[in-house]
Amino acid sequence: MTWSEMQPLLEQACWDTLYMVGWSTLIAVAGGLPLGILLVLTDRGGLLQNLAANKVIGQVVNIARSLPFIILMVALMGFTRSITGTTIGVEAAIVPLAVGAIPFFARLVETAVREVDHGLVEAVQAMGGNTWTVVRKVLVPESLPSLISSVTTTIVALIGYSAMAGTVGAGGLGDIAIRYGYQRFETQLMWITVAILAVVISVIQFAGDYAARSLHRRGAHSGPAPKLRLLKAAS
Repeated sequence: MTWSEMQPLLEQACWDTLYMVGWSTLIAVAGGLPLGILLVLTDRGGLLQNLAANKVIGQVVNIARSLPFIILMVALMGFTRSITGTTIGVEAAIVPLAVGAIPFFARLVETAVREVDHGLVEAVQAMGGNTWTVVRKVLVPESLPSLISSVTTTIVALIGYSAMAGTVGAGGLGDIAIRYGYQRFETQLMWITVAILAVVISVIQFAGDYAARSLHRRGAHSGPAPKLRLLKAAS
């Protein structure tokens, strides 16, 4: 296969992969962020302590995370069809990708939020701040560098998931690698897709790490004054 034949296939596959991963990431962040924060708030000593609810949520998250992605795709076929009208193609792949990424991201959020200085939480509470104020002005802003790293990790994982989704007709670079590289023995095309995936992941990882480091340095160099202003605003 010549480059002129491979180029349009690779371009479409790249756009399909970015489309799947982009929408899946947005849904995973929208669902996983509140879920991760809720795991912290309902835990022992949390602002909304409810150990029964925390245990149920935690078990659901653990079970969802334990399922291999291929099995998850098969298990969600009925759900996927009810939403998209089909079980193949780019749009259909977004459903299991997002469902699989939400609990994954939620656990990363939980870890990031637990690292926040509890003294700031107590200070906001002492000044009359409610739970929503604590979440909005302390937990999320203070854990933002770690949350950026968590989003980066989730995107990288979703790229791998999207490649696996390609094996069952989801499209994207995984589909190209299977249909042409494996089934038609176009090994050159397969290795090109591998190289593209490696480059995309490296760029995303670099950008995410850079953003997280920049936010961390900004917070470290700002000193206590911004936090004092934050507490004053919370009151």
